[in-house]
Amino acid sequence: MGAFSTVLFEKSGALAYVTLNRPEALNAYSVRMRDDLYEVLSAITCDDEIRAVILKGAGDKAFCAGADLKEFMTAPSAVKARQIRAARDLWRLFLAVRQPLIAALHGFVLGSGLEMALLSDLRIASPDAVFGLPEVGLGIIPAAGGTQTLPRIIGLARALDMLLTNRRINASEAYDSGLVNQVVPKAELLATAEQIAAKIASFDPAAVAAAKEAVRRGCDLPLPQGLALEGTLASRLRASRNRERVENHRNE
Repeated sequence: MGAFSTVLFEKSGALAYVTLNRPEALNAYSVRMRDDLYEVLSAITCDDEIRAVILKGAGDKAFCAGADLKEFMTAPSAVKARQIRAARDLWRLFLAVRQPLIAALHGFVLGSGLEMALLSDLRIASPDAVFGLPEVGLGIIPAAGGTQTLPRIIGLARALDMLLTNRRINASEAYDSGLVNQVVPKAELLATAEQIAAKIASFDPAAVAAAKEAVRRGCDLPLPQGLALEGTLASRLRASRNRERVENHRNE
């Protein structure tokens, strides 16, 4: 995988680390970062050696403080922007990553940064983390899924409160609302994410992927259809195990 200017990619055994790497700009989301993340996540989802992914931000001040407004103000026309997004739909790609994605969150987690966290599977925060979606105050709305993912995670009333009033919440409130899974001391943030990732990586990757798919796809379905999806995935997993046993028996 080639070098990237805004993202660091590291692989250690079964774990992958993706670091947003614009600390001088509070890891603001840019077009270059979009392209770098698209390449990195595309490679990860095709790599069978990787069983869990940790997403984090470089520097002490921010996971990601949102979109780069200087770049945003000089963005191409709406038509051109839609064409670019259709060609490289990073946000849909986040959901397509097979491996569990764990976001380690500190400092500012705003706008696009919060949307990346919301598209992750698990979120671990340090006490200094601050969460918000400031788009309405800028005359726009979130365009990376925030209006859809936030209410699914913290509920309609709390989501509308954040979206419509620009209110930011701290790590404690984020935990109470279910936005983050844990709040740990900042010095322990990465280690905690690594412990969780390592535990997940120790399990059967096919079972982990099936469980993730069942929840991700099933939560938007009526219960009967969700149960049917669960049954299909369970049957597919059992069939795969049976084929493996037959193949192993033949090779003995």
